[in-house]
Amino acid sequence: MEGKAFFIDTTLCTGCRGCQIACKQWNQLPATKTENWGSFQNPKDLSFYTYKLVRFSEDIGDDGKPVWYFFPDQCRHCVDPPCKEIPEDPNAIIVDQLTGAVLYTDKLRKVNSEDVRDACPYNIPRAQPGTGYMAKCTMCVDRVHNGLLPACVKT
Repeated sequence: MEGKAFFIDTTLCTGCRGCQIACKQWNQLPATKTENWGSFQNPKDLSFYTYKLVRFSEDIGDDGKPVWYFFPDQCRHCVDPPCKEIPEDPNAIIVDQLTGAVLYTDKLRKVNSEDVRDACPYNIPRAQPGTGYMAKCTMCVDRVHNGLLPACVKT
C-alpha cells in the first residue's frame, strides 16, 4: 500500500477554521449550532456532522501574555487501524489501497458504535443519533483519486 498522510505545520495555523469549513462544504455537511462555552473553539467537539475540528488551547507565555495553540483534530487514518479490528465483517471498515484512507461502509451499522469509538486511540468516530451510522474524515478519497488535494488541505 502506498498511502498518503497529512503533515500539518501547526506553527502556521492561525485558527481561521478554513479547513473545518472546507471539509463541511465538500462533504455537504450541515452547519453545527454552536454556543459560547468559554472558548473560541467551535463547535465544542467532533460530531457526526463535523469531521474536522480546530481545537483551541490557551496558555500564559513566559512573558505573562496569553498564547494560543491550535490543533486540527480529525481521523489519523492509522496504518493499522484499531477500529478495523472491532467488526466481524472485514468489509465494514476498509483501507483504500491507493491512499491508505480508513473508510467506513454501511456494514458498520450492525456494530456497536461505542465499541468502534472506544477502539480509536484518538476518540474520533462519531455516530448519528438513532441510526447506527458512523462518520469521520474520509481523507477526501474521492478528490485524491482524481488528483486533487483533500478539501481541508486546499485551504
